[in-house]
Formats: sequence, structure tokens, C-alpha cells
Amino acid sequence: MRPRTPASPRAVGLLAALLGLLLPFLAFTTPAHAAPTGFRVENGRLLEASGNDFVMRGVNHAHTWYADRTSSLAHIKAKGANTVRVVLSSGDRWTRNDAADVADVVAQCKQNRLICVLEVHDTTGYGEQSGAATLSRAADYWISVQSALAGQEDYVIVNIGNEPYGNTGYTAWTADTKAAIQKLRDAGFDHTLMVDAPNWGQDWAFTMRDNAASVFAADPDANTVFSIHMYGVFDTAAEISDYLGRFVSAKLPIVVGEFGHNHSDGDPDEDTILAVTQQLGLSYLGWSWSGNGGGVEYLDMVTNFDPNQLTSWGERLFNGANGIAATSEEAAVYGSGPGDDTTAPTAPGTPAASAVTASSATLTWGAASDANGVTGYDVVRISGGAETVLTTTAGTSATVTGLTADTAYTFAVYARDAAGNRSQRSATVTVTTSSGGTTGACEIGYRVTGEWPGGFQGEVTVRNTGSSAVNGWTLTWTFPADQRITNMWGGTPTQSGSAVSVASASYTASIPASGSVSLGFTASRTGANPSPTAFGLNGADCSVA
Repeated sequence: MRPRTPASPRAVGLLAALLGLLLPFLAFTTPAHAAPTGFRVENGRLLEASGNDFVMRGVNHAHTWYADRTSSLAHIKAKGANTVRVVLSSGDRWTRNDAADVADVVAQCKQNRLICVLEVHDTTGYGEQSGAATLSRAADYWISVQSALAGQEDYVIVNIGNEPYGNTGYTAWTADTKAAIQKLRDAGFDHTLMVDAPNWGQDWAFTMRDNAASVFAADPDANTVFSIHMYGVFDTAAEISDYLGRFVSAKLPIVVGEFGHNHSDGDPDEDTILAVTQQLGLSYLGWSWSGNGGGVEYLDMVTNFDPNQLTSWGERLFNGANGIAATSEEAAVYGSGPGDDTTAPTAPGTPAASAVTASSATLTWGAASDANGVTGYDVVRISGGAETVLTTTAGTSATVTGLTADTAYTFAVYARDAAGNRSQRSATVTVTTSSGGTTGACEIGYRVTGEWPGGFQGEVTVRNTGSSAVNGWTLTWTFPADQRITNMWGGTPTQSGSAVSVASASYTASIPASGSVSLGFTASRTGANPSPTAFGLNGADCSVA
């Protein structure tokens, strides 16, 4: 930097006069910045690359704890949402979502014509919550998965860290947020960035509100939006209107990134949140699709991830006044409105049954085709001419559970596309479950090898107690609580609700007489972690060691 020399009094006076003339112009001039390649912020509004104003209407989905529930994205889209906020983990508190997983989530969002807001949850309550990660650490995570995000600026918004401060040390939020934004820009991120408020996201001390202008100015791309989480702090219409109105008046972009109809810290005024955001043209993302625990299960929008079981909260958010169905508009980047595609997918192939037990069966079928992409499949049971949807999936196989022993069932499959068009029904398959109570030549050992808040690691040993080898197997069990498998080695898991079905891996498929194989897994949980008490191998019950 070139050294400065003192100015003469006359020069100072002349400079002051010039500044007086220029200030009216400078006050309305934004600093030069790089032109965003996708979403961008202008005059406090979030715009797509095309210049279209975009208002998020969507929900949060807890992907990092329910990594096998990617079919939820199709269900969320089918309810009318245009955006989904996806929970990810940097690995500091929960199982890390690597670049391959992030890329898959983005692909699923795009397949379902959803805008993807990706957030790191490990920062939640930093300063107050033990083990919470810093915003700097969250920025490092984004840099580590940058390969999955490059070129996705039209479809992805990066929410740097969820609720990055609790109620301790939150005054550091401003400096830490600026530093995290700068770190990502220095690393080459061109995405719109989203930053959550401190105070567990609720900003009751107004740290974000009062420093938002300086944080926005610190972004060299001028492409940051602010996210407020509205729970018990926002229990009156006046509080909601005042908070959101101040951002709008200041022409600073604000999103209600989380909110609910009830909470342990108070009763948020969801009707006003929905009404005011609609009046002001602001975005909102409700919490959350399904899978809540720890006493806030009432925040589930559907029961057990079943899109056909809307809760009262889900009914209010999706179908009520100012709700998603009535106000959501699909992102222009997807090229057509939701009503423009009227061509249904082709019918899926005839399902084939395998791994049939007394209470479950695995169905596999040929993929359907569609000009704009198939987003999901509905598996139905046919009985007496009536159809019942048993499960939905984004893939071409599913395990149906809860069946009765020694009973014939008829199944078929429908395909759906992003516009909600449903195919003709596939041909049917009839399956007869095995008789219950058959004791097989097998013994199962199950043990928890490690636990941590929100998760655990387990091991299952499958022993062949018979006199001949087992060549290829399917192991089934039902978790007693809300455990969800997130990763497995030694087998390929399929989980529907609490029911688990594991197909052998190539290197564990053969179990010699009197021999055994082991498989390990990691899983999520929100409360107690009781062990399963019954296991089945290839349709026969096993003893438990």
C-alpha cells in the first residue's frame, strides 16, 4: 500500500465540499461486485438468473438422519412445494454427508424440480450446545464438498450453518458470519448464501437484525440472504410484522427459514407468519416433513414419512390459507409451469417378488420412462378391486412390511413425474407370505458397539446352525424405537418405517455350516436405543443369542 501524506487545510475543505456533492449519489450506489451466475439479490429481493422474482414455498427435510428417505423429495414436490431445505452434517456431531451424497441430493432436487437449500446442522447452538461447530468449520465443510455444488448456482442456495449461536457469546455472530462469507467467496463459491440468526435462530437480542446491513455489505458478491427461525419468540402478530417489516424497509433479503405451529418455548403465531410473508412476498420454509423426536414430534407434517398421512400441522401448512398449495410457484429455471406437462410416464414393468417372509416381501420392477423424468413410484395393494398405497419410493424396488403370515397379496406399481402425472398401473404380482413361527437353522447376535447423542454403531452376527451352507440370504428385523440405519457394511439395507431388510453382500452371501458372518452399521436415533428382539433369515425365524 502506498503511504499517505497529510492533506493541507485547503485541500481538506475542498474534499469535504466534493463529498457533500457526491454523498446523495453514493448513498444509492451499491459497491461493485461479481455478477452472480445463478440466483442473485437485488433491492432486497431474491431473483433467479433469468431475473424472475423467486419466493420460496417449502419445507425442511432431515436428510442427514434419514438418508434413505430421498423419496420424501418427490412427496414434498407433489404437495406443491417449490423448495426444500435439506439438513446435512459436516461430521462434527452426526454422520458426515460426503460430496457424493450431496451431489445425489442436488440431483434428486433437480429431478423433482425443487430449489435446494442446503444447510450444515452441526453449528446449532454454538457457544451453548456442547460439541457444536463454528461457522468457520461449516465453511470448511462446504469447501470440502464444493465439487458437488460447482455449476449448480441456478438450483442450490448454500445455508452456511444452522442456528449458529445459542444464547451465549452470540455477539460474535456478526464477525464470524462475515468471515465465513468471505472464506466461501475466496474459495470460489458463486452461490447465493443464506445465514441464520443467532439465539437458536430466533434473534431475540436483534443481533442479526441490527447488523444485517454490514454483513450484506461484507459479501463481495452482494448475494447473501438472511434467515430467521420463528418459534416461541414470535408469538404475536406485532413481533412478526415488525421484524420482517424492518428488513423489507431496509431492502435486505429475509427468509423465514424455519417455523412451526407450536413449540416447547412458546406458541408461535403461524397464521400471522403465513399471512405476512404472503403480503410482503417473502419466502418461508416450515419445519419439518417427518422424523422429529425429543418431544417435538408434533412438528411432523406427515406421520412416519407417509405422504398420505398429513398431520394437522401438515394440513395447515400445505392446504390452509396462505399455505404452500395456494401460493407456491415453480422456479422458472425448470422451464415450464407445473400445469404445462400433461403427459404421464409409461407404466412400470411387472413387479417381481423376492425375500418373502411371514410379514414382508421385496418387490422389484422395470423403470418407467417420461420426457421430463420419473420422480417416484407408488406401490399399491389390490384387494377386491380397491387399491391401497403401501409405500412410495424414488427407486425401482421396495420392501412392503406388516403383512400377515400364510396370506396371498396382490401388488402393482404406478410411476409419477414432477408435474404430478401418474402412469397406467403396472401388471400385478401375487405373493403368498410364508407360515409364521418356522424356526430356521440360524442364530443372530446383535450388539451396540458405540453410542453418541443422536446416533449409534451396531453389529449383527448371523450364525448358520444347520448342517448345510447358506448361499445368499435376506435378514429382517424390526427396531423397537425410531432407529434409522444411515450406513451399512456387509449387506445392503432397505428400511420402511421401523422394519429393516438386509440383503447379503457378495462377500457375506455364503455362510458355511456352523459358520457365521458379521455386518456393521451406523444409525440415527432421537431417544432410547432398545435392541430388536426377533430376526428372520430367508423367511424363517432365528434364535437370538
